[in-house]
Amino acid sequence: MSTALCYERHDDRSVGCRLCRHRCRISAGGRGVCRVRENRDGDLISLVYGLVVAEQVDPIEKKPLFHLLPGSRSYSLAAVGCNFRCRHCQNAAIAQYDDQGSGGMPGRPLQPAEAVRRALSAGCRSIAYTYTEPTVWFEYALATARLAAEAGLYNIFVTNGYITPEALTMIAPVLHAANIDLKGFSEAFYRRVCGGRLSEVLDCIRDYRRRGIWIELTTLVIPGENDDQQQLHGIARFIADELGPDTPWHISRFFPCHLMQDRPPTPLQALERALEAGDRAGLRYIYEGNVPHGRESTRCPHCGAVVVGRTGYAVTRLTLRDGACGACGAPIAGIWG
Repeated sequence: MSTALCYERHDDRSVGCRLCRHRCRISAGGRGVCRVRENRDGDLISLVYGLVVAEQVDPIEKKPLFHLLPGSRSYSLAAVGCNFRCRHCQNAAIAQYDDQGSGGMPGRPLQPAEAVRRALSAGCRSIAYTYTEPTVWFEYALATARLAAEAGLYNIFVTNGYITPEALTMIAPVLHAANIDLKGFSEAFYRRVCGGRLSEVLDCIRDYRRRGIWIELTTLVIPGENDDQQQLHGIARFIADELGPDTPWHISRFFPCHLMQDRPPTPLQALERALEAGDRAGLRYIYEGNVPHGRESTRCPHCGAVVVGRTGYAVTRLTLRDGACGACGAPIAGIWG
């Protein structure tokens, strides 16, 4: 446990959490939407500081981040908790964990300095705060990220994009990149399926961009939920118009999961519609996930040459030269060294 950051006390002993965009007002003895931050007699406490439930060395491509140090390894870790309740959550057992108020949280102790040491020992170039929602275990992520940056490691959030500007201000100096889920493009979808608000996610994504943090977006295309033309074209236009056509968009195929076991896998035609929406919006880097032999290599938008070839999570070809296409010399957006 640890005293939380980003909150304010009120006269009635309630607290106002300012960590995520739910901005929960939590009465004494209560918890926020995330279920891992508790008001103890007017003080907000993180129940999961230094308690890791997942720890693994992953290819950076698994995050997915395709324009950050391709072929490198990322030390990936997580504590329990999330501020969304996505009906299709792939990691619901840890992301939506609820101890029913017993005060006991799962996880094995891992202090920030030890996490950094393990990352370096494994030959990783980055630490990814992932699998659950790193925003809700912000204090641990921040302490680890500061030490990681000092050690020359990159820091990555894999996130739903619901952090407040106040919290992002604190971690931005040591946060180098993020893969942000843009799960759909309607308020109804976000309320019904995720438990959040689209408008807040869009504002958060803009905030990441303003601060110069490298971002890539992921959309899991779910049949009957977010696969209509209006939403797919809305996402593509938002990326092109507000983030820029060099922002990578990862389009991923849905498979039945959690509370959406009754849905079929995404038809390949739906993914084709998403790819078409991205192409029509002028996006230069569009990728497919969860699809064998899908669009997964990075091509130079100027000459069409493959600059990063991929098969699954493996990099099979790398012809970048100082961040530029090896064939024509055109710059390729990303963090390459």
